[in-house]
Amino acid sequence: MGCSKTTFNPNWMEEKSPETFQARFETSKGDFEIEFTRNLSPEAVDRVYRQIHHKFYDRIVFYRVVPNFVAQFGHMDSTATANSWDRFKVKDEPAKGSNIKGTISYARAGVNSRGNHLFINLKDNKRLDTIFYNKVKGFPPLGKVTKGMDVVEKLYSGYGNETMKVYDSLAVHRKEFLKKFPKLDSIRKVYILK
Repeated sequence: MGCSKTTFNPNWMEEKSPETFQARFETSKGDFEIEFTRNLSPEAVDRVYRQIHHKFYDRIVFYRVVPNFVAQFGHMDSTATANSWDRFKVKDEPAKGSNIKGTISYARAGVNSRGNHLFINLKDNKRLDTIFYNKVKGFPPLGKVTKGMDVVEKLYSGYGNETMKVYDSLAVHRKEFLKKFPKLDSIRKVYILK
């Protein structure tokens, strides 16, 4: 997987998403599609629209796949590119939808910390709708897998949370990380369907 990405431009942060849009994820296990709905979490859907449009999620791994819980991705293979996006966080919003199987939400670490990491629910995780985590309530869903949920369910999950023990090394020591976890599946490219 290559490492070249589009050079970051802060003006992208002004782009707005359509009310709904679909994106295709081409992965090492096959393709799946997600429909994003802006009304569910406007700030976050604008963000994911920008990231897909500017190829942020191309050539990255599903670095955390926990059976019967979530499949997570979003860590860049370049600290420079990730840090550029990281300067712009997504404001917290209430969870209008529910984290049921097939929905996608941003992960976060605290107040106004959503930014690059997304997870797809592998089962109904409704407790994530209202859970208080680092002073913020809930993980607002942004959309749902509309095609290829069977592909998402086939993503390699044998490492579970083991990857998180050395997760910080992914951006800095990508080759070593992938050598340690060679079975991780990857996203080849993501694009918006017309």
